[in-house]
Amino acid sequence: MTILKSATLHRPTQQYPVPVLRRIKEQLKSRLPAPVFLTLLHHKCIGRYPNLLRPATFNEKILQRNLRPDPRYIDLSDKLAVRDYVARKIGRAHLIPLIAVPDAFTREVFDALPEAFVMKANHGSSFVEVVRDKSDTSFEHLQALAQRWLATDFYHVARERHYRAITPRIFFEHLLLDRTGHIPADFKLHCFGGRPGGPVIYLLVISDRFGHATHGDVYDVDWNHLDIAIGYYKRSAVPAPRPENLDDILETAAKLCEDFDYVRVDLYAPDNQVYFGELTFTPGAGVLPFTPDSIDYEWGKLLA
Repeated sequence: MTILKSATLHRPTQQYPVPVLRRIKEQLKSRLPAPVFLTLLHHKCIGRYPNLLRPATFNEKILQRNLRPDPRYIDLSDKLAVRDYVARKIGRAHLIPLIAVPDAFTREVFDALPEAFVMKANHGSSFVEVVRDKSDTSFEHLQALAQRWLATDFYHVARERHYRAITPRIFFEHLLLDRTGHIPADFKLHCFGGRPGGPVIYLLVISDRFGHATHGDVYDVDWNHLDIAIGYYKRSAVPAPRPENLDDILETAAKLCEDFDYVRVDLYAPDNQVYFGELTFTPGAGVLPFTPDSIDYEWGKLLA
């Protein structure tokens, strides 16, 4: 009897592989009502529970957009469909040239691609693969990546409801480089519109995004380096030189945001040119950390 008791007491607990536990966790999360999911996610990322009934902060108001998006957000968040809107507003010269928008990514499509390109998906964030030299990658690698992207329901990531209506597509763009051969900085212009005197704009500039020294710096329209951090990007010790075409960057953003009370306009500005990146209506999905935290409240006052 003692032996049987001992064996019972020391029977090892059944261990599940990590991927199984992760799948169970994801299934449980997917069943949560969107307001509950977003409340818990906001608390995890921001450190406080949001007020969804009387939102005051920037993040709280973005959470409301997640739950009740403007119908226009669907096409304008689709990285392919938005190109027509951009062409009407600022001209096709500001669009990064497309290489291919295949119905399916096949080996024939891969073989026809140039030596350098960017592969993207249209229905969410961070679906980007930069290929500087096609000989350094393979069809199999890109095909697996494309399949994973296409299988991702981006709505379930952070309950941004307008992404549910976007049909996933893979597409290929020209690789944008500056005259030194570097990928240009990513200008993310937070534009608060609906004002007689023009929009209030803050610029988050992401440098070396695909390298090993990524920084994120916030500037006002006069290129003052602000003591603000957005997200988890580290500030640079020394601000970047004022872009020669800063006025063109700001003018382009102002044209693209004039139909909205708020939108983040992403642009690239290599060698005194300006290219469109994307429009984002729910940046950070409403769980975007600010340092200092008071900026969350200040920007909340700017957003109607």
